[in-house]
Amino acid sequence: MRDLVVVPDDPAQLIPALHAALDGSGPAVLPVPPGAAVDAPSRVPLPVAVVVRTSGTSGVPKSVALSSGALLASAAATESALGGPGEWVLALPGHYVAGVQVIVRAVAAGTEPVPVAAGPFTAAAFADAVLALRDDRRRYTALVATQLHRVVDAVEGGDRRVRDAVRALDAVLIGGGRLPAPLADRADAAGVRVRRTYGASETSGGCVYDGVPLAGVEVRIEDGEVQLSGPTLAEGYLGDGPRTEAAFLDEPGRRWYRTGDAGEWDGTRLSIVGRLDDVIITGGEKVSIGLVERAVQALPGLADAVVVRATDPEWGDVPVVVTTTPADLETVRDAVGARLGRVAAPRRIVVVPDIPLLASGKPDRRALAALASS
Repeated sequence: MRDLVVVPDDPAQLIPALHAALDGSGPAVLPVPPGAAVDAPSRVPLPVAVVVRTSGTSGVPKSVALSSGALLASAAATESALGGPGEWVLALPGHYVAGVQVIVRAVAAGTEPVPVAAGPFTAAAFADAVLALRDDRRRYTALVATQLHRVVDAVEGGDRRVRDAVRALDAVLIGGGRLPAPLADRADAAGVRVRRTYGASETSGGCVYDGVPLAGVEVRIEDGEVQLSGPTLAEGYLGDGPRTEAAFLDEPGRRWYRTGDAGEWDGTRLSIVGRLDDVIITGGEKVSIGLVERAVQALPGLADAVVVRATDPEWGDVPVVVTTTPADLETVRDAVGARLGRVAAPRRIVVVPDIPLLASGKPDRRALAALASS
């Protein structure tokens, strides 16, 4: 067994704690938001080094137990995929796996991550952190789409300091959800070197870059579900044997993680279609909420829209668009219907002042579903 300490998500405390957890000189670490009250065990099984609590976007939050071997294997594979070691800007919360991995990658490269100033994320504070990096090493960061959107807005608005900062980065990893195609195009035009990542806390973060698995990672599709294997897999869920057994499959010589995502794998490149549990039955036909959302986000002005399910007395479950931008329902229905069939056309559009987000930057789909049903 190994001691476990709860560490606030404060770079001054978290960075050295993770460093000690990785090299074995200190206890295992559970990063939490500042001021959060957490009920955690005092000890964890070996070889657990870090415990990450999931955001709970698709169910009850879980405590993912990660070994230093898994985290460092992920960091090494990322370094290889990006072209070498470098310095990192920490722009994501350190109590999520994406933030943990920025710190781990920096530690593995022998560098010190540079945090973005505390407080709400701004393009200006981000630029300050990037421009504080050394210019004789490769430079990286990881963002979610919401942050990327703010950075691109600043560049398009003529902010030269932000423009210079993003163009100084050798790669900007984007994960935490789908990257809308219009935003990706705008980022490319702004000079942002985007690398799309796919993974989960259970895989030590992103383990597939631009559809291609990192070194050592294997992909397969079983009954339409994406399953992942390799040295980056978590030990399981802390103190939750049944969930661990349901999510991790032990086979002779190989262990697999069941992602719950629907996808396609051609032996070289992975494409994610959506969540297996986002398929609804509407009018007696199956419709993927993920595909509807992708079609909606391709429409002008709706790149940040989110599609959720809502109940309907006539149709059963129906797709509903939640957006900050007013849009004509029939125009949206016609566009989605032409692409996916009329049954997939959204039934309603709900306009809100802001899309509610989790601390990770992902849309809070449960809050959005409540808005869509009200």
